[in-house]
Amino acid sequence: MTREPHGPTRPQKGVRLRSGSDVLDRLNVDGAPAALWVLGTHGGAGESTISSLLHGSVPASHAWPVRNESAVTAGADRVLLVCRSNAKGLRSAQAAAIEWSTGDLPLALAGLVITADAPTKLPKDLSRLTTIVSGAVPHTWHMPWVEEWRRGLTPDVADLPQRVRAVLSDIQLHTAAQTPTQ
Repeated sequence: MTREPHGPTRPQKGVRLRSGSDVLDRLNVDGAPAALWVLGTHGGAGESTISSLLHGSVPASHAWPVRNESAVTAGADRVLLVCRSNAKGLRSAQAAAIEWSTGDLPLALAGLVITADAPTKLPKDLSRLTTIVSGAVPHTWHMPWVEEWRRGLTPDVADLPQRVRAVLSDIQLHTAAQTPTQ
């Protein structure tokens, strides 16, 4: 069963980037839209790991996938943001969500995966920042700590802890069922 989005599902009127804001690079793409682009908002976010675990997804190389073709419907490409749960990661995800909210990017935002940066509970300040950032995206998923990922290993989905498999299943369910909204 899909759950309703908790944040905006399309860009917001009146949102503008502040002068000097960090923006992500653009990746010019051609061909048919990917099933899902996975975009790490900073280095070490987990972009390639998450992408390797989600069927049909493509890593976006830390850049917004943008098409030069006018024939492709705006919003046909869907992007899943990924960040770590540390301050740098959450702030970079917040900046990416604001950038998307301006409406300057012709793509749909599926949501945000926040990958644990440690096996411990988040401190209160990071928990508050997580809540703020989560309000700027349609869906948020919290990926638990996986020790193997720290060592650069990407185990088969079947070998991952059940909590991780549940998050991956929920992401697949919501990103497959999501239709871009104009």
